[in-house]
Amino acid sequence: MFKNKKYIQQRIEKAQQLKEQGYNPYCNKSKKNTTIVKFLNVNSDVETLENKRDENRLYTVAGRIKFFRLMGKASFIKIEDEKGILQAYIARDNLPEGFYNTIFKKLIEVGDIVEITGYPFVTGHGELSIHATDIKLLTKAISPLPEKFHGIVDKELRYRQRYLDLIMNSQVRKTFHIRSKVISLTRRFFEDKGFLEVETPMMHPIAGGANAKPFVTHHNALGVDRFLRIAPELYLKRLIVGGFEAVFEINRNFRNEGMDATHNPEFTSIEFYWAYKTYKDLIVITKEYFEYLFEHLELPTKLPYGDLKVDFSNFTEIPLIESLTTIGGVPKDIANDKNKAYDYLIEKGFDVNKELNLGQLQGEMFDAFVEEKLIDPTFITMYPVEISPLARRNDENHHLTDRFELFIAGREIANAFSELNDPLDQLSRFEDQMAAKDAGDDEAHEMDADFVNALSYGMAPTAGQGIGIDRLVMMLTNEHSIRDVLLFPAMKPIANEIDIHEDEK
Repeated sequence: MFKNKKYIQQRIEKAQQLKEQGYNPYCNKSKKNTTIVKFLNVNSDVETLENKRDENRLYTVAGRIKFFRLMGKASFIKIEDEKGILQAYIARDNLPEGFYNTIFKKLIEVGDIVEITGYPFVTGHGELSIHATDIKLLTKAISPLPEKFHGIVDKELRYRQRYLDLIMNSQVRKTFHIRSKVISLTRRFFEDKGFLEVETPMMHPIAGGANAKPFVTHHNALGVDRFLRIAPELYLKRLIVGGFEAVFEINRNFRNEGMDATHNPEFTSIEFYWAYKTYKDLIVITKEYFEYLFEHLELPTKLPYGDLKVDFSNFTEIPLIESLTTIGGVPKDIANDKNKAYDYLIEKGFDVNKELNLGQLQGEMFDAFVEEKLIDPTFITMYPVEISPLARRNDENHHLTDRFELFIAGREIANAFSELNDPLDQLSRFEDQMAAKDAGDDEAHEMDADFVNALSYGMAPTAGQGIGIDRLVMMLTNEHSIRDVLLFPAMKPIANEIDIHEDEK
């Protein structure tokens, strides 16, 4: 189970010695009454500190020991809690008789979690610290932490042992604080706009709402297979049919597909549906959403993303087919001709199925020649109907749909459209998707007869949108792998996932 068993055993023996001397190495409670950040803020008046015990300035903090410098009659340690790190001065004469030499110096070490009571003082180097009047071991760590100067450099280990990653890397904790705030602010934004948060099933009888391969599970009580949700879309639109006019769900989705820098088998998004609105209204609310996030996260509107600089105040719009020519460099006559588009992709070295229709080929050309060039937020609009099975046809051009996708730094962040509410058109598109599935398209949309039946009762003109929370957080935190914004990303199993590092005290 463990590597470096020698060091583990030494720490286990120390835990046993603590018990024998009447100290519980795994306490059940703490007297902690402040955080490290609060301690530092409240006592920032370092010029007036007198470096002596003040009953009005006694605090109890708690955290993990990250640094240990033993000296003769006194020592320095640094402890870290969730948001801060603090130096503590431990003097022999301030502790119970014998404790410093027999317990503190011999049985407490880096990685242990301790509680320190004391008063603020400033070291000769000008560092605000806590002068301990009491120290208590709360939890004995039997696994040593990685060597402090190098931390965890193996990304695979970081993802597999996220708990260790969080212990060693405060920046990682900051990333997940931002993620949590994004989700909280997202919920507040839509509630303030009058949307109702709802919950829809995560096990579906039909894998619907997106073109994707599902995970399959079995429902024992019903004796049937079910599909883990690939999208909540069709259930949310059923609610619009039922009379709700603005709903949203912050949801986990599951797609049984490949993994890369922007794809994980389970991911988080928000989907929202708004009756009596169009996709153009969604462009407006999306801009407002980003303004809201940046204001409440206190972020500048220009953020680095790798070597790029993204201006989140500079939103633009361009139709997909137009983008092929103006951004992707595809000649106009090729962009609108099936045979020429196919030949062009083959000539450029892409492996393309000859059975694809013009709309699908236009989607392939967009992916190949345009997407990575979209740095500042860009709404790509008017998608071909062939790659938009659930979107409403445009009134002027029935080959296109009232749809947009939002791209930032070359990556899709959101997908939205005016919803298809014609039940016969929807039925026809499902039938086309079923034909595509029979032709070998594993990701083609299944027929959902009940959803068509729901539309037959009438759905108000509606616009709907999905925003990928994971990718959005990546943009806001300058992370380039989705695994860096997921606490526990999917990992290929290995024989032994435990990797214990040697400790340096």
